[in-house]
Amino acid sequence: VQLVESGGGLVQAGGSLRLSCTASGSTYTISSMGWYRHAPGKQRELVAEITSGSDLTTYADSVRGRFTISRANAKNTIYLQMNSLKPEDTAVYYCNAVKLRFGIETQRDDYWGQGTQVTVSS
Repeated sequence: VQLVESGGGLVQAGGSLRLSCTASGSTYTISSMGWYRHAPGKQRELVAEITSGSDLTTYADSVRGRFTISRANAKNTIYLQMNSLKPEDTAVYYCNAVKLRFGIETQRDDYWGQGTQVTVSS
């Protein structure tokens, strides 16, 4: 699975950005896709994810109500609409895709995009 992100940039606090991520390759067994972010001096954290098929969503508490994750299934593309951005949202945002392999134990395979920088100025 290959993931290509776009949409990062520089924005003032209170502004909006939309990130896109398109998956290609062996995408038919992807169980979920999402966005993680990594800020300097902090651990990488899950921002939002959406499951395949049922489109169930999960958000980090810090972005709930401001960010919205969605998908366009036919295009194997997900989006992250980010509104009311804050300086603390500044980070490199990574697209993630997960495949699960079910057996005696469930195995998880993660795929990552190259990352896109989001910078929010105060």
